[in-house]
Amino acid sequence: MSTEGVTATVSGSGEPKASQPLDDVMLAMDVVDTLRRRARLVERELDAEGREQDLKQRLHKIYAAQGIEVPDHVLEAGVAALKEERFVYKPPPESFAIRLARLYVSRARWGKWVMGGFAALLATWLVYHFTVVAPRADLPERVEAAYQSVVELAAGNEAAHQAEQLYQSARSALRNGDEAGAQTAFESLRDLYDTLEQTYTLQIVSRPGEKSGVWRVPDANPDARNYYIIVEAVSPDGSTLQLPVVNEETGRIERVSKWGLRVEEEVFRRIAADKQDDGIIQQREFGVKRSGQLKPDYRIATTGAAITQW
Repeated sequence: MSTEGVTATVSGSGEPKASQPLDDVMLAMDVVDTLRRRARLVERELDAEGREQDLKQRLHKIYAAQGIEVPDHVLEAGVAALKEERFVYKPPPESFAIRLARLYVSRARWGKWVMGGFAALLATWLVYHFTVVAPRADLPERVEAAYQSVVELAAGNEAAHQAEQLYQSARSALRNGDEAGAQTAFESLRDLYDTLEQTYTLQIVSRPGEKSGVWRVPDANPDARNYYIIVEAVSPDGSTLQLPVVNEETGRIERVSKWGLRVEEEVFRRIAADKQDDGIIQQREFGVKRSGQLKPDYRIATTGAAITQW
């Protein structure tokens, strides 16, 4: 492509001059660059009248030393352009658009922090939605489903009666806008279902170093004794379960893997004699808990009262 058709105005006056080849324009720009690098020279020569000719001669020498022949009109154009700051970059005035552009250009620096904050907010919202909002929205359906599950599994009137009471309590709480009360009733229905679903055998604890029975003197009657046989719940796969047990001495419900069931003195003595005979209790089965039942069927007579510590 020929450079003859590419023109630029290098005149110091406001009126356009004749077109010049691109090579001359490029040389003029190089002259301006050279003058800028030699700032002291420019300040001394351009600030004094009648010194521009000397400046041009010095520029001739500078370019001649580099093997470049620069015409006078190109030097004049470069000096004029420097005076007019024609090739100087001037930043645009401050504006809202400029601020936005700078913000966009620096996005690599601040973008990761903004995205990290947005991700944290999104994660918080999702956790809140799925752990609070969604469960509250379908609480009536969950209460209904839990109640139906208990009724289908219950094998006796006692469990069905408890389920009905909890169900009505939950419905009343929902009608009154008491979500906490409805949630508590729902959890109780779920616990009731878990209890009904359990299957295990109550066995008397009979291991070396562990007690199979204890007796206590009640605070209310120092002349009496309460006798207890220590039992544990063993699931069909042989594992020992932890169950909620009401401690009759404190009234508190505790989850324990072993507890004492109160029996008559005669039963206590008989089991103690069985263990003392050869160190082994021959009849360890105390009761059986079947699916659908709230309590075990006891093979050994007991009041059902229990202790959890001895």
